[in-house]
Amino acid sequence: MSEKIGTFQVLNKLGVGAHSSILQIRRNSDGRQYALKIVKIESEDDLKFLDQAEHEFEVAKKLDHPNLIKIHALEKQKSFGFFGGVKEVKQLIEFVNGKTLDQFKIIPPPVQLQIFRDIASALEMMHRRNICHGDIKPNNIMLSRSGQVKVIDYGLAWIKGQDKHRIQGTPEYMAPEQVKMQVSEKSDMFNFGATMYRLLTWQHIPLVLPQGDNSVPLDEDGWKRHYKPVAARNPQCIPALAQLVDRCLAYRSSHRPENMHEVHQNLQLLVSKHVLNEDDQLSCWEWP
Repeated sequence: MSEKIGTFQVLNKLGVGAHSSILQIRRNSDGRQYALKIVKIESEDDLKFLDQAEHEFEVAKKLDHPNLIKIHALEKQKSFGFFGGVKEVKQLIEFVNGKTLDQFKIIPPPVQLQIFRDIASALEMMHRRNICHGDIKPNNIMLSRSGQVKVIDYGLAWIKGQDKHRIQGTPEYMAPEQVKMQVSEKSDMFNFGATMYRLLTWQHIPLVLPQGDNSVPLDEDGWKRHYKPVAARNPQCIPALAQLVDRCLAYRSSHRPENMHEVHQNLQLLVSKHVLNEDDQLSCWEWP
Protein backbone atom coordinates (compact mmCIF):
# COMPACT_ATOMS: atom_id res chain seq x y z
CA MET A 1 0.00 0.00 0.00
CA SER A 2 3.03 2.31 -0.02
CA GLU A 3 3.65 2.40 -3.77
CA LYS A 4 4.71 5.71 -5.28
CA ILE A 5 2.58 7.33 -7.94
CA GLY A 6 5.65 8.33 -9.97
CA THR A 7 5.69 9.13 -13.69
CA PHE A 8 3.08 7.68 -15.99
CA GLN A 9 1.65 7.65 -19.48
CA VAL A 10 -2.03 8.52 -19.93
CA LEU A 11 -3.85 5.85 -21.95
CA ASN A 12 -7.46 6.92 -21.65
CA LYS A 13 -9.85 9.21 -19.81
CA LEU A 14 -12.24 7.07 -17.74
CA GLY A 15 -14.42 9.79 -16.27
CA VAL A 16 -14.73 13.47 -15.44
CA GLY A 17 -16.69 15.05 -12.62
CA ALA A 18 -17.18 18.56 -11.28
CA HIS A 19 -14.15 18.29 -8.99
CA SER A 20 -12.23 15.25 -10.21
CA SER A 21 -11.10 13.24 -13.20
CA ILE A 22 -10.09 9.59 -13.53
CA LEU A 23 -7.43 8.51 -16.02
CA GLN A 24 -6.28 5.11 -17.19
CA ILE A 25 -2.51 5.19 -16.97
CA ARG A 26 0.57 3.08 -17.48
CA ARG A 27 3.25 3.74 -14.91
CA ASN A 28 6.67 3.99 -16.51
CA SER A 29 8.52 2.52 -13.54
CA ASP A 30 6.81 -0.90 -13.74
CA GLY A 31 4.68 -0.91 -16.91
CA ARG A 32 1.52 -1.70 -14.92
CA GLN A 33 -1.84 -0.10 -15.64
CA TYR A 34 -3.73 1.81 -12.97
CA ALA A 35 -6.59 4.22 -12.60
CA LEU A 36 -5.42 7.65 -11.44
CA LYS A 37 -8.01 9.82 -9.71
CA ILE A 38 -7.11 13.51 -9.60
CA VAL A 39 -9.05 15.79 -7.25
CA LYS A 40 -8.64 19.58 -7.45
CA ILE A 41 -8.77 21.62 -4.23
CA GLU A 42 -9.74 25.10 -5.38
CA SER A 43 -11.60 26.54 -2.39
CA GLU A 44 -11.98 26.05 1.31
CA ASP A 45 -15.21 24.16 0.67
CA ASP A 46 -13.24 21.66 -1.46
CA LEU A 47 -11.28 20.52 1.59
CA LYS A 48 -14.05 17.96 2.17
CA PHE A 49 -12.76 16.16 -0.94
CA LEU A 50 -9.30 16.02 0.60
CA ASP A 51 -10.79 14.56 3.78
CA GLN A 52 -12.71 11.99 1.75
CA ALA A 53 -9.63 10.92 -0.23
CA GLU A 54 -7.64 10.49 2.98
CA HIS A 55 -10.50 8.54 4.54
CA GLU A 56 -10.78 6.21 1.53
CA PHE A 57 -7.05 5.53 1.64
CA GLU A 58 -7.21 4.84 5.38
CA VAL A 59 -10.01 2.31 4.76
CA ALA A 60 -8.25 0.69 1.78
CA LYS A 61 -5.06 0.12 3.77
CA LYS A 62 -7.03 -2.15 6.13
CA LEU A 63 -8.41 -4.32 3.31
CA ASP A 64 -6.97 -7.09 1.17
CA HIS A 65 -9.49 -9.15 -0.77
CA PRO A 66 -9.83 -10.07 -4.48
CA ASN A 67 -13.32 -8.53 -4.64
CA LEU A 68 -12.39 -5.20 -3.00
CA ILE A 69 -10.81 -2.42 -5.05
CA LYS A 70 -7.27 -1.53 -4.00
CA ILE A 71 -6.04 2.02 -3.51
CA HIS A 72 -2.27 1.73 -3.79
CA ALA A 73 -1.13 5.25 -2.98
CA LEU A 74 -2.22 8.77 -2.10
CA GLU A 75 -0.25 11.86 -3.08
CA LYS A 76 -0.99 15.46 -2.09
CA GLN A 77 0.45 18.29 -4.16
CA LYS A 78 1.33 21.17 -1.88
CA SER A 79 0.87 24.86 -2.60
CA PHE A 80 2.02 27.54 -0.20
CA GLY A 81 -0.73 29.89 0.87
CA PHE A 82 -3.42 27.67 -0.64
CA PHE A 83 -6.37 26.17 1.24
CA GLY A 84 -4.97 23.65 3.70
CA GLY A 85 -1.67 23.82 1.86
CA VAL A 86 -2.95 21.32 -0.76
CA LYS A 87 -4.12 22.14 -4.28
CA GLU A 88 -4.43 18.63 -5.75
CA VAL A 89 -4.85 15.06 -4.51
CA LYS A 90 -4.00 11.96 -6.54
CA GLN A 91 -5.13 8.42 -5.80
CA LEU A 92 -3.43 5.49 -7.51
CA ILE A 93 -6.19 2.88 -7.81
CA GLU A 94 -6.37 -0.67 -9.12
CA PHE A 95 -7.49 -0.56 -12.77
CA VAL A 96 -10.54 -2.65 -13.64
CA ASN A 97 -11.32 -3.18 -17.32
CA GLY A 98 -15.07 -3.28 -16.93
CA LYS A 99 -18.18 -1.38 -15.98
CA THR A 100 -20.54 -1.04 -13.05
CA LEU A 101 -23.54 -3.32 -12.64
CA ASP A 102 -26.07 -0.56 -13.32
CA GLN A 103 -24.73 -0.42 -16.90
CA PHE A 104 -25.78 -3.99 -17.73
CA LYS A 105 -29.24 -4.59 -19.18
CA ILE A 106 -29.22 -8.38 -18.94
CA ILE A 107 -27.21 -10.62 -16.62
CA PRO A 108 -28.04 -14.36 -16.76
CA PRO A 109 -29.26 -15.84 -13.44
CA PRO A 110 -26.23 -18.15 -12.95
CA VAL A 111 -23.91 -15.17 -13.46
CA GLN A 112 -25.98 -13.06 -11.06
CA LEU A 113 -25.60 -15.73 -8.39
CA GLN A 114 -21.81 -15.69 -8.67
CA ILE A 115 -21.72 -11.90 -8.61
CA PHE A 116 -23.85 -11.86 -5.45
CA ARG A 117 -21.61 -14.49 -3.83
CA ASP A 118 -18.49 -12.42 -4.54
CA ILE A 119 -20.05 -9.21 -3.18
CA ALA A 120 -21.05 -11.07 -0.01
CA SER A 121 -17.51 -12.42 0.33
CA ALA A 122 -16.10 -8.88 0.04
CA LEU A 123 -18.51 -7.52 2.64
CA GLU A 124 -17.79 -10.41 4.99
CA MET A 125 -14.10 -9.48 4.88
CA MET A 126 -14.83 -5.78 5.47
CA HIS A 127 -16.92 -6.64 8.50
CA ARG A 128 -14.16 -8.86 9.91
CA ARG A 129 -11.95 -5.77 9.76
CA ASN A 130 -14.60 -3.73 11.61
CA ILE A 131 -15.47 -1.68 8.52
CA CYS A 132 -18.92 -1.12 7.00
CA HIS A 133 -19.13 -0.02 3.38
CA GLY A 134 -22.19 2.17 3.94
CA ASP A 135 -23.21 2.58 0.29
CA ILE A 136 -23.55 -0.77 -1.50
CA LYS A 137 -25.47 -0.30 -4.76
CA PRO A 138 -25.12 -1.46 -8.39
CA ASN A 139 -23.00 1.51 -9.47
CA ASN A 140 -20.51 0.80 -6.66
CA ILE A 141 -19.84 -2.70 -7.97
CA MET A 142 -17.70 -3.30 -11.04
CA LEU A 143 -17.59 -6.37 -13.25
CA SER A 144 -14.50 -6.80 -15.41
CA ARG A 145 -14.41 -8.41 -18.83
CA SER A 146 -12.49 -11.31 -17.30
CA GLY A 147 -15.27 -11.92 -14.75
CA GLN A 148 -13.81 -10.21 -11.70
CA VAL A 149 -16.22 -8.55 -9.27
CA LYS A 150 -14.92 -5.46 -7.45
CA VAL A 151 -16.67 -3.46 -4.74
CA ILE A 152 -15.57 0.16 -5.12
CA ASP A 153 -15.95 3.59 -3.46
CA TYR A 154 -15.09 3.73 0.23
CA GLY A 155 -16.20 7.35 0.55
CA LEU A 156 -19.02 6.52 2.99
CA ALA A 157 -17.27 3.58 4.65
CA TRP A 158 -17.44 3.59 8.43
CA ILE A 159 -14.69 2.29 10.69
CA LYS A 160 -16.08 1.11 14.02
CA GLY A 161 -15.43 3.69 16.71
CA GLN A 162 -15.71 6.69 14.41
CA ASP A 163 -18.54 9.18 14.95
CA LYS A 164 -21.34 9.62 12.40
CA HIS A 165 -22.48 13.23 12.10
CA ARG A 166 -25.01 13.06 9.27
CA ILE A 167 -27.28 10.72 7.34
CA GLN A 168 -25.24 8.93 4.70
CA GLY A 169 -26.22 6.54 1.94
CA THR A 170 -28.24 6.38 -1.28
CA PRO A 171 -32.02 6.69 -0.69
CA GLU A 172 -32.98 3.87 -3.08
CA TYR A 173 -30.79 1.40 -1.14
CA MET A 174 -30.85 2.86 2.36
CA ALA A 175 -31.73 0.81 5.45
CA PRO A 176 -34.33 2.21 7.88
CA GLU A 177 -31.73 2.66 10.62
CA GLN A 178 -29.46 4.70 8.33
CA VAL A 179 -32.04 7.48 8.51
CA LYS A 180 -31.12 7.63 12.21
CA MET A 181 -27.39 7.79 11.36
CA GLN A 182 -26.91 4.16 12.40
CA VAL A 183 -24.52 2.20 10.19
CA SER A 184 -23.65 -1.42 10.91
CA GLU A 185 -23.06 -4.81 9.31
CA LYS A 186 -26.85 -5.19 9.21
CA SER A 187 -27.32 -1.92 7.28
CA ASP A 188 -24.71 -3.12 4.77
CA MET A 189 -26.75 -6.32 4.51
CA PHE A 190 -29.88 -4.27 3.76
CA ASN A 191 -28.01 -2.21 1.11
CA PHE A 192 -26.83 -5.47 -0.44
CA GLY A 193 -30.36 -6.87 -0.34
CA ALA A 194 -31.67 -3.75 -2.08
CA THR A 195 -28.95 -4.16 -4.71
CA MET A 196 -29.90 -7.79 -5.35
CA TYR A 197 -33.58 -6.79 -5.44
CA ARG A 198 -32.85 -4.17 -8.10
CA LEU A 199 -30.84 -6.57 -10.27
CA LEU A 200 -33.38 -9.40 -9.93
CA THR A 201 -36.56 -7.38 -10.46
CA TRP A 202 -35.47 -4.12 -12.18
CA GLN A 203 -37.52 -2.38 -9.51
CA HIS A 204 -36.39 -0.32 -6.53
CA ILE A 205 -37.46 -1.11 -2.99
CA PRO A 206 -39.83 1.42 -1.35
CA LEU A 207 -37.95 4.50 -0.17
CA VAL A 208 -37.56 4.38 3.60
CA LEU A 209 -36.91 8.12 3.45
CA PRO A 210 -39.41 9.50 0.89
CA GLN A 211 -38.31 12.54 -1.07
CA GLY A 212 -39.85 15.95 -0.44
CA ASP A 213 -39.83 18.85 1.97
CA ASN A 214 -42.27 17.20 4.38
CA SER A 215 -41.01 13.63 4.00
CA VAL A 216 -41.40 11.27 6.95
CA PRO A 217 -39.45 7.99 7.17
CA LEU A 218 -41.51 4.86 6.55
CA ASP A 219 -42.37 3.00 9.75
CA GLU A 220 -42.50 -0.79 9.88
CA ASP A 221 -46.20 -0.97 9.00
CA GLY A 222 -45.69 1.35 6.04
CA TRP A 223 -42.76 -0.76 4.85
CA LYS A 224 -44.80 -3.97 5.01
CA ARG A 225 -47.64 -2.35 3.05
CA HIS A 226 -45.38 -1.11 0.26
CA TYR A 227 -42.78 -3.86 -0.01
CA LYS A 228 -43.41 -6.53 -2.65
CA PRO A 229 -41.42 -9.76 -2.19
CA VAL A 230 -38.93 -10.74 -4.86
CA ALA A 231 -41.07 -13.70 -5.99
CA ALA A 232 -44.00 -11.36 -6.66
CA ARG A 233 -41.81 -9.18 -8.88
CA ASN A 234 -39.86 -12.01 -10.52
CA PRO A 235 -41.62 -15.41 -10.38
CA GLN A 236 -38.68 -16.98 -12.26
CA CYS A 237 -36.21 -16.20 -9.48
CA ILE A 238 -34.77 -19.19 -7.62
CA PRO A 239 -37.06 -19.49 -4.55
CA ALA A 240 -34.20 -19.81 -2.04
CA LEU A 241 -32.52 -16.70 -3.48
CA ALA A 242 -35.77 -14.72 -3.40
CA GLN A 243 -36.28 -15.69 0.24
CA LEU A 244 -32.71 -14.71 1.14
CA VAL A 245 -33.12 -11.27 -0.44
CA ASP A 246 -36.42 -10.77 1.40
CA ARG A 247 -34.70 -11.66 4.68
CA CYS A 248 -31.87 -9.19 4.02
CA LEU A 249 -34.54 -6.51 3.48
CA ALA A 250 -36.37 -7.07 6.76
CA TYR A 251 -37.32 -3.70 8.26
CA ARG A 252 -35.94 -4.65 11.66
CA SER A 253 -32.22 -5.39 11.61
CA SER A 254 -32.74 -8.18 14.17
CA HIS A 255 -34.92 -10.04 11.64
CA ARG A 256 -32.18 -10.12 8.99
CA PRO A 257 -29.61 -12.95 8.75
CA GLU A 258 -27.15 -13.05 11.64
CA ASN A 259 -24.17 -11.78 9.65
CA MET A 260 -22.62 -11.59 6.18
CA HIS A 261 -20.93 -14.94 6.73
CA GLU A 262 -24.38 -16.55 6.80
CA VAL A 263 -25.43 -14.68 3.65
CA HIS A 264 -22.18 -15.61 1.89
CA GLN A 265 -22.56 -19.30 2.81
CA ASN A 266 -26.16 -19.36 1.53
CA LEU A 267 -25.10 -17.82 -1.77
CA GLN A 268 -22.17 -20.22 -2.11
CA LEU A 269 -24.58 -23.13 -1.63
CA LEU A 270 -26.89 -21.73 -4.32
CA VAL A 271 -23.94 -21.35 -6.71
CA SER A 272 -22.94 -24.98 -6.15
CA LYS A 273 -26.50 -26.12 -6.88
CA HIS A 274 -27.29 -23.94 -9.89
CA VAL A 275 -23.99 -23.22 -11.68
CA LEU A 276 -23.30 -26.61 -13.19
CA ASN A 277 -22.06 -25.90 -16.72
CA GLU A 278 -18.80 -24.32 -17.81
CA ASP A 279 -20.76 -21.87 -19.97
CA ASP A 280 -22.48 -20.60 -16.81
CA GLN A 281 -19.19 -19.70 -15.13
CA LEU A 282 -18.71 -16.00 -14.48
CA SER A 283 -15.26 -16.08 -16.08
CA CYS A 284 -16.75 -17.55 -19.29
CA TRP A 285 -19.64 -15.14 -19.69
CA GLU A 286 -19.34 -12.92 -22.76
CA TRP A 287 -20.86 -9.50 -22.38
CA PRO A 288 -23.83 -8.83 -24.70
